Amino acid sequence: MKNINITFPDKSVRSFPIGVTPMEIAESIGERLAIATVAAQVDDILVDATYSIQKDAQVNLVTGDSPEGHDVLLHSTAHLMAQAVKELFPNAKVTIGPAIENRFYYDFDIDGTFSEEDLQNIEAKMAELAKKDYPLSRKELTRDEAIKLFSSMSESYKVEIIKDIDTSEKLTAYQQDDFIDLCRGPHVPSTGKIKHFKILESSGAYWRGDEKNKMLQRIYGTSFGSKQALKDYLHFLEEAKKRDHRKLGKELKIFTFDEEVGPGLPLWLPNGTVIIEELEKLAKEVERKAGYTQVRTPHLTKGKLYEKSGHLEHYIDSMYPAMDVDGTDYYVKPMNCPHHHKIYDSSKRSYRDLPVRLSEYGTCYRYEKSGQLFGLMRVRSMQMNDAHIYCRPDQFKQEFLAVCGLYFKYFEIFGIEKYQMRLSLHDSAGLGKKYVNEPELWINTEKIVKEALKEGGFNYVEVQGEAAFYGPKIDVQVWSAIGKEFTLATNQVDFAQPGRFGLTYTSEEGIEETPLCIHRAPLSTHERMIGFLIEHYGGDFPLWLAPQQVAILSISDKTNTYAKSIYNKLFDSNIRAILDDRPDKIGAKIRQAELDKINVMIIVGEKEKDTKTISVRRRFSGDLGSMKLEELIDQLQNEIKLRRNTNRKEK
Repeated sequence: MKNINITFPDKSVRSFPIGVTPMEIAESIGERLAIATVAAQVDDILVDATYSIQKDAQVNLVTGDSPEGHDVLLHSTAHLMAQAVKELFPNAKVTIGPAIENRFYYDFDIDGTFSEEDLQNIEAKMAELAKKDYPLSRKELTRDEAIKLFSSMSESYKVEIIKDIDTSEKLTAYQQDDFIDLCRGPHVPSTGKIKHFKILESSGAYWRGDEKNKMLQRIYGTSFGSKQALKDYLHFLEEAKKRDHRKLGKELKIFTFDEEVGPGLPLWLPNGTVIIEELEKLAKEVERKAGYTQVRTPHLTKGKLYEKSGHLEHYIDSMYPAMDVDGTDYYVKPMNCPHHHKIYDSSKRSYRDLPVRLSEYGTCYRYEKSGQLFGLMRVRSMQMNDAHIYCRPDQFKQEFLAVCGLYFKYFEIFGIEKYQMRLSLHDSAGLGKKYVNEPELWINTEKIVKEALKEGGFNYVEVQGEAAFYGPKIDVQVWSAIGKEFTLATNQVDFAQPGRFGLTYTSEEGIEETPLCIHRAPLSTHERMIGFLIEHYGGDFPLWLAPQQVAILSISDKTNTYAKSIYNKLFDSNIRAILDDRPDKIGAKIRQAELDKINVMIIVGEKEKDTKTISVRRRFSGDLGSMKLEELIDQLQNEIKLRRNTNRKEK
């Protein structure tokens, strides 16, 4: 039999019979590797471990603890769960079951909902099926064969999916025992590879995320290659649950939602409004020093403006419907940029005037489907830390790097230690549809953005096909204190809209030129930023950001007057304080202040009243002893001025 050469990642080469599979290669190397292997990369394409290799190839065996292998394991566990559900609920209809970050889900059409007992039974059935070690086999199907197969199984959702798939695309299905599912794969070679998994929860989800469609039942789960990895992730989920911004936001009275106001429209309570004001104060200070000027724009405008900007052509699905005002269509604004373009255009500009940096905490409204709304992270009204920089081409790199510098300044202030920038590029197939049809401008702009990122030494990855319709963008991913990932901010380069709006400046040679435009929002929106900060700090905000900075706890009625005088002095010193003079025991007052996550407690008894002192207690530091009020005020004012990140547990 003819042999083929297999090249491994370390550049070593071995000869194997033609048709060898990655699993057979793993077995030839060692039993432990074979046990750990779940898939393989053959010439950089991820394939099943049972894939037959027909020619010389580069092979990388993929184990369950690698990112690629983990995704395969998660996806295969979703199939295992669907098989278990079908055995326990034969009338259930399956829909989709993708792998997502560290988890998977599957949506089912059933009568009613899944109870906690149902979920336990499903998990037990999954363990039973996994132990039977059913092999997973891949089948190629024609479009007609696939429709016939899933129609015979009464799987109407699968038939709908198949009919929506491009006719040129090859269809595949995977089978384990008598369960078969439409899927591109790859998958683990057998169910016995799936050992360490957990069903997490169930919830309702509209079919295809559209509230006009039927409500399905979604089950979430997770799966790992080792028992310890599963244990660590479940611990992470417990910590994340404690820090959930929806839970803490309610407990700390930061924001609320009301059905009569409408879903996705947050109401900021007094505590949340304090945080907003502090963030805006920070942004204005930083932007003033960086040469920005503040502007204000209206909340709605004529549809003609969004025709010119391209939003009606490329962004209409995320906009609220038009309102007819005296025969003219008006829209609530989804973006601030068209208005800023008009402000730039309100004056004649010379090359000496550039760059022009316009900033605004502008309120925008975007239509998010009900099934996609999520606390403060996905809302329908938002206040954005927005700005637009209009610059000459020779200024672009410096301005772009300066914007990136703002991110790092904020990372330091908020104690963000891990970040990654995602450079979203265009896909040529989307030109004229998803993206403005300027192929040369796309190529040139993406080139200079990459050069700037490399010059700045930034940690970034490239993602094809996720650019804004008018140019490449950078999404800034950050990780919270417990390692939860968030998409926080954006930085976009626009080569299209300045031309659409006829924006110009007079060059040194007296020629009318079109500026480049940088869209940036380093502090994101108030909604997303505060949601992140609640979880990042676990509600324990640093002193400068805390809605209430000091609690004054009076021990008895005899000290209430002295406690009130302390409150007045703190108030006059611009330190946010509350006075607790209720007739409760001091222990109960301390516990309440702890529950409210207040940074500083001033305890006032008769001894403090007589000596004109205060007893100070700080969260995480404990009792700091007795001192003069003026001394504490100086300390707190300095900490607030420097925006120090002191109110954190030691790692």
